[in-house]
Amino acid sequence: MKIRLAVQGRIGPSSEAELVQRYLKRLPWAATIEEVASTAATNWPSGGNTRTVLLDERGDVLSSQDFANIIGGWRDAGVREVLFAIGGSDGFSDADRGRADLLLSFGRMTWPHLMARAMLAEQLWRAASILSGHPYHRAG
Repeated sequence: MKIRLAVQGRIGPSSEAELVQRYLKRLPWAATIEEVASTAATNWPSGGNTRTVLLDERGDVLSSQDFANIIGGWRDAGVREVLFAIGGSDGFSDADRGRADLLLSFGRMTWPHLMARAMLAEQLWRAASILSGHPYHRAG
């Protein structure tokens, strides 16, 4: 399975960018980040073997275990790619939300894009740890 992060805007060299890369390198799945001008649905892959997740304030607030279960279910179903999109300051359109397979929120607080990227990368790594049965993650 391939993980692709499509993020609006550029962050350049920074400690946050290093943190994102540190977590993504630990994943058992190939992972890439694409800094794009727009995260609109027209830039998303099409097809039944890809899932799209939008980080959106209206999305579901999931536990790490629930997030891992979703990722694991897609992996086990043979999903080829999961696209995670982090939009611009105006968020996503209703049409984009309607096309997504999952709307994911990191809570009601507003997070800067730099932190949202790092939090997503860490949660992907945590999901991989949970799915592999690694003792790092503890419910609780």
